Amino acid sequence: METVKYLLNEDRMPTSWYNIAADLPAPPPAVLHPGTKQPIGPDDLAPLFPMGLIMQEVSSEREIEIPDEVQSIYRQWRPSPLYRARRLEQALDTPAKIYYKYEGVSPAGSHKPNTAVAQAYYNKQEGVKRLVTETGAGQWGSSLAFAGALFGLEVLVYMVKVSYNQKPYRRALMEAYGARVVASPSTETNAGRAILAEHPDSTGSLGIAISEAVEIAAQDPDARYALGSVLNHVLLHQTVIGLESLAQLEMAGDYPDIIVGCTGGGSNFAGIAFPFIGAKLRGERDVRVVAVEPAACPSLTRGQYAYDFGDTAGMTPLVKMHTLGHGFVPSGIHAGGLRYHGMAPMVSHLLQLGQFEATNVQQLETFTAGLTFARAEGILPAPEANHAVAGAINEALRCKEAGEAKTILFNLCGHGHFDLQAYTDFQAGKLKDFEYSAEEVAMALAGLPS
Repeated sequence: METVKYLLNEDRMPTSWYNIAADLPAPPPAVLHPGTKQPIGPDDLAPLFPMGLIMQEVSSEREIEIPDEVQSIYRQWRPSPLYRARRLEQALDTPAKIYYKYEGVSPAGSHKPNTAVAQAYYNKQEGVKRLVTETGAGQWGSSLAFAGALFGLEVLVYMVKVSYNQKPYRRALMEAYGARVVASPSTETNAGRAILAEHPDSTGSLGIAISEAVEIAAQDPDARYALGSVLNHVLLHQTVIGLESLAQLEMAGDYPDIIVGCTGGGSNFAGIAFPFIGAKLRGERDVRVVAVEPAACPSLTRGQYAYDFGDTAGMTPLVKMHTLGHGFVPSGIHAGGLRYHGMAPMVSHLLQLGQFEATNVQQLETFTAGLTFARAEGILPAPEANHAVAGAINEALRCKEAGEAKTILFNLCGHGHFDLQAYTDFQAGKLKDFEYSAEEVAMALAGLPS
C-alpha cells in the first residue's frame, strides 16, 4: 500500500519553537529607532508589543518553549498532515517525489493561527484588552480574530481595501469571530486620511494598513499591535511547520532535496524552511531552498537590500530588508497576503548569506498551477499558496526534463475556499498579469530613508 498522508500523534507535537538566530554565521543588522536612527532596545518596543514577545524578538536561544496553554490550543489542528502528492506526480509524469505540508486544516484555514494564538496568549498574560492589526487577503485577520475570541480580547482589523472588496467572506469570518473590520485606507486615522487626501481612490496596501493599526495601538494604553509576518517572533512561531515536517519525512524514510515556499512577508516560508536551513547551517544535511514571490510585488527579486520602514507613514522602526520602498503600492492581485513592499529582515539576511534562492511568477501562472493541483489532489489552494504550488510544479518538471528523482517539499499554507470569486474570474479570463518597469521600481525605491 502506498502511503498518501503522514500523521503525527499529538504527543509528538513540537514543545519548543526553533530560533534560527542561534545558528547564523553572522548576526542580522540592528533594528533602528525611526527618530534617532540608533539601535532600539526592548523598552522602545513596549508601547506596541508585550514584553514576552519582545524578548523572543531579540533572543538568540535555539529553542524557546511553547507554553502549555498555547500547545493545548494548537492540538485543535496540530500536528497538521504531510501529504505525498502521488496523483500530482502522475499528472506531471515526473520522477520527482512531491510532498506538501497542509496548513489549511486550522480553524482559520491557513498557517496564521500558529502565531496568532501565541501572540494573543502573551498579550493576555500582560493584561492587554484589545489587539489592533492589519490584513491583506484576510487570512491573518481571521486568525487573530479567532485567537482573540479564545482569550477574550477585542480585535480591530484594518483590511487592505482591494481585498476588503474582493473577499467579503473572509471579512465575514473575522466578524463571526467577533472582530471589527475596517477598509484601509480609512478616515479613522491620520495616516488613512492623509493617503485619501492625496489618493481618494486608493486601493490600499499592507504598508498603509500597518500605519493605521500602529497609530491606533500606540494611542491606546489598553491596546497592543499584532503583526502576522515579518518580525522574528512571528517567524519563530511558524517553525512548528518545519519541525513537524522533519518528523513526518523521517516516517516516510525521506529528506527533501528541494524546499519551496511562497513569500510575501516571510512567515510561512520561514515556517517550512528555517528548521531545514538550520540543519544546513549546522552542517547536518544539505538542501536547496527556493522562495517564490509574485511578479507584481517582487521584493526579493527586484527590491533593494536597505533600511526601510515597515509601514507607509514611517512610524515603525527601521529594519534592513529587501524592499521596494515603503511608498510602493502593488497592483490588486488576488494573492493579497503577498502584497507587501518588504521582506522579513531575517529572511532577507539569509538571502544575503546565500542560504536560499528567490524567483517570481505571474498571477496567471499561479492560478493555472492551483487548478492543476486541485484537479489532481482535490485541495483548492489559496492564491498565496498557489505561488508555492507553481514553484513546486516547475521544479518537478525540471526533474522530468533531467530525469532526476529528487524529493520536493512545499508548504500548502492555506485553502482557497474564500477565494472562489478569484478562480471564477480566472476561468472567465478576467484576471491579468502585472509587470513593473525598471523605472517604476526605481521610483518606488527613491523614497528610501537616508
